[in-house]
Order: sequence, then structure tokens, then C-alpha cells
Amino acid sequence: MNPIPYWRLSGFYFFYFAFVGAMAPYWGLYLRSLAFNAFQIGVLMSLLQVMRIFAPNVWGHIADRTGRRVTIVQIAATVSFISFIGVFWGSSFWWMFGVMSFISFFWSASLPLVEATTLSHLRDRTDRYGLIRLWGSVGFILVVVALGVVLDHWPIRTLLWVIMGLLVGIVLFARFIPEAEVAQLEVEHVSLKGVLKRPEVVALLVAAMLMAAAHGPYYTFFTIYLVDAGYSKTVAGWLWALGVICEVGVFMIMPRVLKRIQPETVLLVTLIAASVRFLLIGWFVGNLPLLLLAQLLHALTFAAYHAAAIGLVHRHFRGKNQARGQALYNSLAFGIGGSIGSLYSGAAWQILGGPQTYSIAAAFALAGAVVFHFRGRGQRLVPHGPDMK
Repeated sequence: MNPIPYWRLSGFYFFYFAFVGAMAPYWGLYLRSLAFNAFQIGVLMSLLQVMRIFAPNVWGHIADRTGRRVTIVQIAATVSFISFIGVFWGSSFWWMFGVMSFISFFWSASLPLVEATTLSHLRDRTDRYGLIRLWGSVGFILVVVALGVVLDHWPIRTLLWVIMGLLVGIVLFARFIPEAEVAQLEVEHVSLKGVLKRPEVVALLVAAMLMAAAHGPYYTFFTIYLVDAGYSKTVAGWLWALGVICEVGVFMIMPRVLKRIQPETVLLVTLIAASVRFLLIGWFVGNLPLLLLAQLLHALTFAAYHAAAIGLVHRHFRGKNQARGQALYNSLAFGIGGSIGSLYSGAAWQILGGPQTYSIAAAFALAGAVVFHFRGRGQRLVPHGPDMK
């Protein structure tokens, strides 16, 4: 049994999600400092998702054809770093639109390929995925808390230099991830088209899109919503961190949970929890105890959801379909779903306001639960449990 390159994979996740911890909570504040309105902020934030509609499929296809997943990750990370330098040269809407589009096209290549590489290294030990992925949560927590304090005392432009440093970390760790041999898990290869004809696969991808769309107002406007409600950036940072701290705990116990509870059941529960969570945020932002409860639900709506969804994607997209399966999942869920989330949240925020926008988010999550409940439990292809032993 080959050893798992635990720290090299964990280090990449650490810096990748530390970057997300800087962008998701605070990039909207930076864009507002440039005098962009809510709709413009929604459009610019959506670019981080729009490129994930098609770019990961391009990179995934190349990776499956060449077998050089890590090489593509290294190139994409380097170009993303170089592209980000453009934010120092201009601040008009169309300049930022171009720069963020270019960054997103290459940045979107990394995660699905690293996910596929990690799962290939794990082979039949996929229950250990959460123990590697939790370091991404640790990176997110450290950055989101530290930046909240920093931005209460330093100009918002400080954010640009922090993000530059995190991109350097991504580039460095990408250089040390070893390639993994793709295990041929099936004697007879099933075409990607054949996999996509299965109703349980379609239901999984549709539910994933709806879940990502539901998170649109959260990732685009949560910090702005908190600051406008009178909270400091430090408190906002801790509220973000609280959810992710719970996320770390869930990632640590998910191997045991998924040995006892089917991932389909976990996924359904998390979709319902997301609907409740966004109603709490939207209508009770001024009620700190309920807001804390909503952030505790992040343990379900992100960590438990992600572990279950990734396990199901790995089950359905096997052998030669692994990289393209992860890319397709990222493209549909975070690409199409995330783009819809950012765009509708920008328009709704400007026209309807925060509570109504979060109510729309809750409706998306509930719709995902309905779809998955009725169509997501197809015939099982492997024995119970995500480790596929």
C-alpha cells in the first residue's frame, strides 16, 4: 500500500482555502470601496464561478488525456498569481471584469484536479479525505479571523497584498504534489455519457447546482450585510470563522459518520439545513444568538454536504472518468449554480433587500432537497460506505 502524501496535499488545501478565506468574505468590501453598486459587485463576484462552468472541463479533459494533472495545477497556479498583479494597475469596472475573468479561468483548474489526485492517492481509503481537506478549513479560519482584525485598523487595500502572499503559497505547494496513478476500478470502462444517463447522477448534479445557487447571497454579501447591520469587521471575521471551526470538527468525524449513514441521507439533511440557515441569516441578522446558530449550521451545509457529495461523485465517476467527473461536478455546481447565485443575489439585493434575497436562497436549497429526495437514491453500484471496500 503506497503512503499518502498527507502534508503535501494538506498544504495545498491550506493555502487554496486561505485564499478563499480572503476573497469570499472581504473581496466584496474591496469592490464596494471602488464605488461599485450591488449589481456590479454581484457580476464581478460571479466571475469566480462563471469560469468554472467550462474551464474545469477543458482542464479535466486535458488531464485525463495526458495523465498530467499536477503539471496542469502547477501551470494554472502560476498564471493565476501573475494575473492577480493586474488588480494593482486599474480599478474601473471593465478593467476588474477582465482581470477577474482571466484569474478565474486558470484558478478554476486547480481544485477539481487536486481533488481527483487526492482521491487517487487515497484509493480505497477515501474515508480519510476529510482528514486532508480539514487543513483547508484551518487555512480559511486563520485568514478570515486575522483579516477581520487587520481591516478594522488598516486600509481595505491591504487585502490585495495578503491575497498575493496566499497565491505564492498555492504556487509553492503545487510544485510538491506528486502525481497519482489512476486506478482502474472497473474491468469495463463506462462512458461519461453512460454515467450521465443514470437518474441518481442527474439528481446529484441538479441538487449540487441548487445548493451552490443557495449560497450566492452568503458568499457575495454576508460580510456587507453584517457591517451594514452594525457589526465590526472583526466580529464578521469571527462569525465566518465560527462556521468553519465547526466545519473542521465535522470533517474529522465524517469518516465514522459515512460508515454508518449513507451519503445520500447526509446530503438530503444538509440541503434542508441550508434552507433553515439562510432564513435565519436573512430575517434575524440583528439577533446574535440566532445568527450564531445559523453559523453553526455551516457544519452541515458545507462540511457534511461536501464530504457526502465528493464521495458520491467519486462513486459514480470511476476509472478514466475521475478527473472529468470532478470537473463536471465543479462546473455544474460551483460554475452554473454559483454564477446563478451571485447574479440573482446582486439583482435581488439591490431591488428587494437582504431578507428577501436570503429567502430566495432558502427556496433554492429546499428545491434541491425535493429533487434529491425523489430522484437521488438510485441502485447502489458498490457496497455501503464511501470507502468502497
